[in-house]
Amino acid sequence: MELKIENLNKTYSNGVQALKDVSLTIPNGMFGLLGPNGAGKSSLMRTIATLQQADSGSITLGDIDVLKDKSRVREILGYLPQEFGVYPKVSSYNMLDHIASLKGISNKGERKDLVESLLTKTNLWHVKNKSLGTYSGGMKQRFGIAQALIGDPQLIIVDEPTAGLDPAERVRFHNLLSEIGENTIVILSTHIVEDVSNLCHNMAIICLGEVVAKGNPADLTNQVAGKIWKKAIDRHQLEDYKNEMQVISTHLKAGQTIIHVISDDKPDASFETSSANLEDVYFAEITSRMESALV
Repeated sequence: MELKIENLNKTYSNGVQALKDVSLTIPNGMFGLLGPNGAGKSSLMRTIATLQQADSGSITLGDIDVLKDKSRVREILGYLPQEFGVYPKVSSYNMLDHIASLKGISNKGERKDLVESLLTKTNLWHVKNKSLGTYSGGMKQRFGIAQALIGDPQLIIVDEPTAGLDPAERVRFHNLLSEIGENTIVILSTHIVEDVSNLCHNMAIICLGEVVAKGNPADLTNQVAGKIWKKAIDRHQLEDYKNEMQVISTHLKAGQTIIHVISDDKPDASFETSSANLEDVYFAEITSRMESALV
């Protein structure tokens, strides 16, 4: 099955155009959607999940018209939104059983087998009878994936799933998503570059509502190979460098400010080459788009 998005547009009542002619083709497997906060990621995810209507354009999932046949989409959709609320006094076992019932799994034995399988898969079996309000952030996210998997979905959308998780929980969550993505379309919407780099075979970068890059992460990285330069500077020099060069990112190392510059040629003798990575691609695209918007 393939998800195809063509020329999708969405403008909110306050005049903000959240999506501008977005076109993407998403096959089975993990697909990363990268972008800063406010880029349009959540607007796109909500539209695909049939939670809001687009102004124009089309979305098809196999032979399903997503914008017109919402009920068919919801039958095969698993969705973990960025803000995922839980009933704090209900156990994960009882909550999953209830959700499965709402999704049409009426046979009690079938629900029991499903709930037990999901709790085991998400490593929550040992806390199945504890109330959801006592769960850690990572446990709640894993419960969110468990509920998204009910009904054997063919499309799963997870919106900023690892934000706020500690490193161990992130690894556990990555492994779970990777396993799920073997036979399903999984869209991972995030601003964390490392998540996409580690998990996804295909990706897109969205900024100010527009897709500014798309493809395989390694191929996108290769496009900037040999063009990334770095240098340690004093913090007060940063604005001068930004005025003279295309500074795509800065970070601190041992108290020093390290700048990354993208340029076909070495900016000057004081710079050294830096191995390109997906973060450089991301910042180069975002910086370029932001600068264009200010012109």
